[in-house]
Amino acid sequence: MVRIKDMANKIKIYHDGPSLKEIRRPVNKLIKGYTFNPTLFRQIGIKDYLGGCKKIIKLTAPMDTSLEVIADDTKNMINQGILLSKISKNVSVKVPIIFTNGRSTKKVIAELINKKINLNITAIFTLKQIKEIMPIVKNTQTILSIFMGRIYDTGTDGDILSKKISDYVRKNSKCRLLWASTRMSYDVIRAQKSKFDIITMGTDTIKKIKNFNKPLKKASIDTVKNFYIDAKKSKYKI
Repeated sequence: MVRIKDMANKIKIYHDGPSLKEIRRPVNKLIKGYTFNPTLFRQIGIKDYLGGCKKIIKLTAPMDTSLEVIADDTKNMINQGILLSKISKNVSVKVPIIFTNGRSTKKVIAELINKKINLNITAIFTLKQIKEIMPIVKNTQTILSIFMGRIYDTGTDGDILSKKISDYVRKNSKCRLLWASTRMSYDVIRAQKSKFDIITMGTDTIKKIKNFNKPLKKASIDTVKNFYIDAKKSKYKI
């Protein structure tokens, strides 16, 4: 049995890309922070990127909120990181672990760390990528976002990799681990077992947490009822 209260004490749930309405009226009381990226901004209809960031922060403060840089070169990525960090103290600047050409963004990370900016290093897929930046981030509370859902999508055994990453980060740094690109609500349990600190979840997966501990027979009946209701509404005939 999953004890939701116990779960809340072991891992923080961040809402990934909520609409402004969902920020004003959280879909679950377990939400402890927020994460955004350019793709999520497009999905919720934000056209002015910087203006959108400022509007969101007014609603999410004082909760930790990750806002991502959108440049693809060292100079502009650093400048954008500084600009985003100045919006509010609760901002964590999201910086991709690599540029679009595959090269490491460690120079960007080092510069922003030197300026004492809170970072969320995003789009991490391998332990090697973490080891490359570890000397830079090891003494900070930097968030390391591991894209577990997309890792599983490649056919890789994410359970094994998540444990390796967790063991390494725990032994070598003060950094926080974030389970990203969540695919299902049960991932919050998997993230806990791997000793991650945070998990990002979209609206639908957060809402499904309410089903934890529902008897499987009841879940089966509810499913069949939904199919039947949809068939009736559609006026299908055989």
